[in-house]
Amino acid sequence: MYREEDEKSDGSRYEMVAWQVPVTEDFPQGLKYSFQYMDADGDTLLRYDNSPYHLDVGRHHRHPPDGEITKLEFTGLSDLIDEFQNEVNEIYEQRTH
Repeated sequence: MYREEDEKSDGSRYEMVAWQVPVTEDFPQGLKYSFQYMDADGDTLLRYDNSPYHLDVGRHHRHPPDGEITKLEFTGLSDLIDEFQNEVNEIYEQRTH
């Protein structure tokens, strides 16, 4: 359904993947996604996903560098893509300046 990846000049990279899946209790929008931004060593700097394992936080959630999982407001895939890319750019700027 959607796939994008890119590498930054410092060796960090991101991968964004979204799949259309059957509507189920775990994926009520019929959408499964995993967006991940990693440093050059492959350590996670940021991840957005909707895996059904953190429902205490919310179906849509983010894993920031500090490790505290927080809820995401889901208003559609394109908004989520924009939000993730903006956050990746902010983290990249902080790391390189």
